[in-house]
Amino acid sequence: RSHERMPYQRRCRRDSDAYRLEERSPSFGEEYYPARPRTWRRSRGREQHRPRRYQQHCRRRRSRSCSSASSRSQQSSKRSRSVEDDKEGHLVCRIGDWLQERYEIVGSLGEGTFGKVVECVDHARGKSQVALKIIKNVGKYREAARLEINVLKKIKEKDKENKFLCVLMSDWFNFHGHMCIAFELLGKNTFEFLKENNFQPYPLPQIRHMAYQLCHALRFLHDNQLTHTDLKPENILFVNSDFDTLYNENKIISSSEWNPCGLSKEKCGGVCWEHRVNLVFFAELGWAQPCDVWSTGCILFEYYRGFTLFQTHENREHLVMMEKILGPLPSHMVHRTRKQKYFHNGNLVWDENTTDGRYVQENCKPLR
Repeated sequence: RSHERMPYQRRCRRDSDAYRLEERSPSFGEEYYPARPRTWRRSRGREQHRPRRYQQHCRRRRSRSCSSASSRSQQSSKRSRSVEDDKEGHLVCRIGDWLQERYEIVGSLGEGTFGKVVECVDHARGKSQVALKIIKNVGKYREAARLEINVLKKIKEKDKENKFLCVLMSDWFNFHGHMCIAFELLGKNTFEFLKENNFQPYPLPQIRHMAYQLCHALRFLHDNQLTHTDLKPENILFVNSDFDTLYNENKIISSSEWNPCGLSKEKCGGVCWEHRVNLVFFAELGWAQPCDVWSTGCILFEYYRGFTLFQTHENREHLVMMEKILGPLPSHMVHRTRKQKYFHNGNLVWDENTTDGRYVQENCKPLR
């Protein structure tokens, strides 16, 4: 379960109707009315015979009606101007703003490539706290969000009792071009906890506990023909952020409570970070469920050692690390890959005398 959480300094609330916008009907305009409107005429003589008090009452009534309409028009215009996007397409929102006359923003949880995540109070559900993911007002991200919503709907339909630890979507809507998805509010992600603990590894009993839950969730996804493709510690969250502090001779180590962690479906269909991506990605052989299994192994190693298994951002070096640690790359994959520039006669082209080459030789040891 992931909301890419980031701490924020303080919380404050203010009354604001900046995002309580009224939508105008698409038929509202000149084309809505007949080409030749009917004209109503009134005899001036009949007007003159009416009592003066009645005429004054009508004028005051028309005046109030006009001023009220003018006020509504100015208010609507003011609200429209308050909705703005930054140059990257993010919705500009502040603490205290409301969306859909329901969600009050009380904090920021993070910002990423696809959009941002804010903490909100859901006033339609007993003021419960939710994490609201606000997608950029960009066509490709909006379309990706629609696909994500369809996947989340399927997960919710297949797991109504939330037995398989996938993050729950409680609501979604389109806010002026920004697809918004409301999730249950969770605790810290497992990478953030590791970082705040100075990258001290998780205790082995906890790793076993998290590994079981992760595999439990993955089996559910794969049984329903879903492939995550973006598994990483940042996308796995604790239900809450409670922890105990353990002491040893050298340093203090913070250890999480035994709370179940949940698997995020936030970026289903995305591409996994390079550290945990597998050979199929580099070889461009297509995606399949074993990609998630590979990522799971890399994640568990990171929990156990406190650092990534393949510490590189360069494709060729990454392939060499795989070969050094796991053994020769499968020949059928090498022959089918579109990345033949990395190979010669089925062998990786790599200079072991360079700085990177010496690093791989010294730090990448075979598992067997």
